[in-house]
Formats: sequence, C-alpha cells, structure tokens
Amino acid sequence: MQQIKQGIYYEDGYLGVTLGALILPLGTIIIDAPLKPEDARSWRSSLINQRGGANRVLVSLDSHIDRTLGVRMMECTIIAHQKAAQIYRNRPNIFKGQGFESGAEWESYMDAIGTRWATPDITFTDRLELHWGNPDVILEHHPGPTPGASWVIIPEEEIIFVGDTIVLNQPPFLANADLPEWIEALDLLNTRYANYLVISGRGGPVANEVIRAQYKSLKSILKGFEKLARRNAAPESTESLINNIMSDSSFNAEKTEQFVQRLRMGLYQHYVRHYRPTSQIDEDNMEGNGDS
Repeated sequence: MQQIKQGIYYEDGYLGVTLGALILPLGTIIIDAPLKPEDARSWRSSLINQRGGANRVLVSLDSHIDRTLGVRMMECTIIAHQKAAQIYRNRPNIFKGQGFESGAEWESYMDAIGTRWATPDITFTDRLELHWGNPDVILEHHPGPTPGASWVIIPEEEIIFVGDTIVLNQPPFLANADLPEWIEALDLLNTRYANYLVISGRGGPVANEVIRAQYKSLKSILKGFEKLARRNAAPESTESLINNIMSDSSFNAEKTEQFVQRLRMGLYQHYVRHYRPTSQIDEDNMEGNGDS
C-alpha cells in the first residue's frame, strides 16, 4: 500500500489490477478490487486500519473481469458508469470463465470460476461528485478502452486514477476499444491534466512520456487497422500487427506468451467489430478479452 499524499493510496501487489483508496473524513472511496478473496480480505483490513469515516463505496473504473470479479468481497456500495453497469447486469449470476485465452490476469487464477458477481448500486452518465470532506472527488466518464470506462479525479491534489486508459509495460486490451475516443482521452491527459499525477490501472504512477508513448502506439494501431481495411484483409491478418506493438513496449519477458495472446484476440475482435460489422462475435467472448 503506497501513499501518494495524505489519505490517498494505491496498491499494485495483488493479482488483477492496480487498486486505489481515498481515506476521507466521511468515509473511504475504494477504486477497483483484487481478484482473490484472500487479497480482498487483506486489502479491506488495510483500509479499515486507516481509520477513515464509517462510509465505504467502491468505484469500478470499467467492467473488465480483472477489476470486477472480486468486487463482492469488498462488501460495500458499488458505483460504476451506466454502460459498465449494463455489462454487469447482462452477466450470469455465477462466473463460468471464457472459451479461449484473452491474456487477462484472471486466467492465471482458475479458482475465479464459480465466483458470484456483484452488480453496481449507483450509476452515472457523465459525471458524479463525492463530497466526503476535503478533497472533493470527481468520477468522470472517459470511454476509449471500453464504452463504460471512467476516471477518478482529485483536482485539489492534482491526482487522477485512469484505469486501462494507460497500461504500463504491457499491451492494451483492444477488443472493446474505440480507438479515436481512446486517443482523445490520452490527448486530454497530455493537455488539461498534464500537471497531474496519473495512476494507471495496470502499473501505478506513470510519467508523461508513458502517456505520449501510448498515444503514439494507439495511433499506429489505428493506422494498421485502416490499412488492412482498405485492402479488405481477413480478420486473421491482424496478427501481422503484433510484432510492431510488442516492440513498442517494455515488458516482462516471462509474460510474452500472455501478452501476444492478448493482442491476437483483441486485434481480431476489434477488427471484426469495427471493419467487418456483418460478422458475428460471441458477446461473452468479447467481454473476456477487453471489458466491456
């Protein structure tokens, strides 16, 4: 549990995604949840020991399985964007896993199968403000990596939690992405929020050059898709984009196979969704690779 400023923390030691927590006078705002029940119990205990106010809410930054499967174990009110909440509600009551490897973190934890989902209690469309004592906290919709992606913004402290808008030392999830919107979100981070400390949902604090590098990478991916589409290439041709994407990233070599598989499935599904709209993709499979 790493302190950023007084009462503001992130945690990147659990399987799944990077977590956040804001310990405020009137309560605790938790950002995302660990995958494993034992990790959720440990995280919950750590937060209780910080002696914040009695209230607790959890914000899901999107509906990706990695960040939502463990939400029930946090035992508190859940907030999510309405588009993310719709995905929650369309899921079966019990998680059954997916029919292929998507390169997500939950796939290394097979005990996740059989977990019961929790659904959001509160949803919002564009923006939601929480006034639980200084500093004020803003939840804001910023689609791109998924339709229901959101940020948690603390203007007074110039800190922002951005979920999968930025991923550190790994390739992005692309299946449910809208690349122009994602690029627009990164441009916003580079301009309006240039002086903010940005916390990635997969890796923790990131420098401005990381944001610029991801912006460049997504532009290159979009150009690659458009080039394939102009010659009416088959969806399988998207695999030709993998080497360039991987060469643009620094990552743990032990995870090469996982990351290549993440891109293989994500590129294929993204291309079919956006450039072959008459094709059919199983919605459950789409969710497994990206989020949404």
